[in-house]
Amino acid sequence: MSDHTISDEETPLLSPKQRKPTPLPKLQIAIVLLLQISEPIASQSIYPYINQLVSELDITGGDERKVGYYAGLIESLFFLTEAITVLQWSRTSDQIGRKPVMIIGLLGTSLSMLCFGLSRTFWTLVISRCICGLLNGNIGVMKSVMGELTDPTNRAEGFSLMPVTWAAGATLGPLMGGSLSRPHERFPTVFTHPFWEEYPYFLPCAAAAAVGVVSIIITAIFFKETIPKKSRKRTISESSDTTLTDISKPCSSEEPVSSLRELLTFPVVISVSNYVALAFLNISVNALIPLFFSMPIEFGGLGFTPPTIGYIMGAYGAGTGLYQALFFSKIIRRFGERRIFILGIMSFFPVFLLFPATSLIAQRYGITIFVYLLITLLLCILAFMDMAYGCIFMYVTSSAPNKRSLGATNGLSQTTVSISRAVGPAMATSLFSLSVEKNILFGYGVYAVLAVLSIFAMFLAVQLPARVWDAHEADDHCRED
Repeated sequence: MSDHTISDEETPLLSPKQRKPTPLPKLQIAIVLLLQISEPIASQSIYPYINQLVSELDITGGDERKVGYYAGLIESLFFLTEAITVLQWSRTSDQIGRKPVMIIGLLGTSLSMLCFGLSRTFWTLVISRCICGLLNGNIGVMKSVMGELTDPTNRAEGFSLMPVTWAAGATLGPLMGGSLSRPHERFPTVFTHPFWEEYPYFLPCAAAAAVGVVSIIITAIFFKETIPKKSRKRTISESSDTTLTDISKPCSSEEPVSSLRELLTFPVVISVSNYVALAFLNISVNALIPLFFSMPIEFGGLGFTPPTIGYIMGAYGAGTGLYQALFFSKIIRRFGERRIFILGIMSFFPVFLLFPATSLIAQRYGITIFVYLLITLLLCILAFMDMAYGCIFMYVTSSAPNKRSLGATNGLSQTTVSISRAVGPAMATSLFSLSVEKNILFGYGVYAVLAVLSIFAMFLAVQLPARVWDAHEADDHCRED
């Protein structure tokens, strides 16, 4: 690392000598956040009822202990298929613009949710989740847009809004999934048609799809493209003259990288690696929580109903969003991105210990106030952990070799993260079922495995520099590579 980039960890994010923050473009930022909120609504609205859906379709042959295998597979399929195409969508957005790619992603999400709600077999559930993943490249593209709408003076404020928005979607999604599932039972005087009994989970899926449709309309009318047409034409022209193996041109602030090897600079690799570790541990927890809540107490769960699961997860999302909105930028400015990210990674270890502690109390004393207190503590720790996302988003964005490679950088990060998010739910829920079936560590083996993995993630987190990469540092690493 160059001498000019070395700084003390106590150095605040913005020193008094730096210029005042540039005002954020409020309308454009608001549209990006609207697009982002549709993502967790679609993905997390299925969590309150997915385990019950798997049981009702008789996929497991009546064995409740095997629900985790199939529920985890369904949850993972979106990320697995997204990993196949997200880099190409991001590179395509560098060429044709961000706006059309984001609209296609929203359209894919809406269609897939409708298909999911109409599914009555395991394979139709699989196909609908695959459609969503293949057509959705928005996660990486939206981070690129946020990087283009902000500069170093206001980036902390801009990126602090992304976890808040995700938390808002994580609030609405489970609430919609839990409250609107099986409407013929919950609202029998309104939903009287036999359709609602045959497709008891179509209503929450349709509500999630409606959010996507509204987002499409607003984006098409009001969003302004962040990549100038001249820049896009130049990118297309240059890309047609290069191949993935052509690495003769050095990185510069003028030209986009023409190969994957040029993109794999040290800042990119270390930033993306930490993002992958964070996403893997977080998605594993997110997959375990509804399974842990829904499984019978004798199988290591708490036996909650889908509405109860939806309310708890909705309250967690709301609390996380409020916490992020009030404190994220202040905490980052006081302590710095690296320190908060490391603390976020460290918080996973006590989280994985709280699962078996809560289960043991429930088995011994039933669902008492102590169980709810432990659940509250677990969710509060996760709310703090969510700040790590805002930190790593800034590291990844600033690690790009140049601004015209921002889409490729975020596409690469989202590809690798999608792979980890595909593995995480399937691995975590399968280990849960395996631990219960084989009585590994009294049925709690899954938490021991994930706790050990969280320790390895801590060693990776400390490799990040004290402050986010600046433009000349990323360029220096690019030339060195």
